[in-house]
Amino acid sequence: MIDYANYISIDPNIRFGKPVINGTRITVFDVLSWMANGMTPPQILEDFPELSMDSIQACLAYAADREHKLRVA
Repeated sequence: MIDYANYISIDPNIRFGKPVINGTRITVFDVLSWMANGMTPPQILEDFPELSMDSIQACLAYAADREHKLRVA
């Protein structure tokens, strides 16, 4: 799995501290939402050339890691 820490950062001064793709204001949620709504990675890259396939994969890895760390009550 890709090391998402190389692509994603959290800064309280950018997008209210939501995880964003480094060097952008695009959040992990934005990318995941686009994919959930049917956009393919090539379509996302066409609309947002500041992203890369690795940054999209980093969003997926970040989400998978967060899911893995959730505690069940």
